[in-house]
Amino acid sequence: MPAKLTFPPVVPGSGQETRCPVRDVLDCIGDRWSLLTLLALADGTLRFTEVKRAIGDISQRMLAQTLRALERDGYVTREVHASVPPRVEYTLTVLGESLLTKVTPLIHWANENHGQVRKARKAYVPPQAAPAL
Repeated sequence: MPAKLTFPPVVPGSGQETRCPVRDVLDCIGDRWSLLTLLALADGTLRFTEVKRAIGDISQRMLAQTLRALERDGYVTREVHASVPPRVEYTLTVLGESLLTKVTPLIHWANENHGQVRKARKAYVPPQAAPAL
């Protein structure tokens, strides 16, 4: 049996969220677009428009923000080539590749179980609110 996972408790509003590795790392990669962006870069270096095309339904602004955050945290490198217009390419770093190996089983799980999740959502009936006193 694997060791129990632990994370340090954080007092709400204390500003100590970065002391918890789970919160700190998932803050960047736990959003809607980061894993899809990393997945798009899994096969190699891509230009901005190629990443956008691979994802499809992401705006340019959101992709730029996502790539900046992934670069900031060391998952992606950005290389600007001196040309007219400038050519910008994005590549996974060793850290990014390492992360992708860990989340790939989650991606496979999502693909395999998507139908069941959608079915559960459709069947879900939220509890009724308690009557006001």
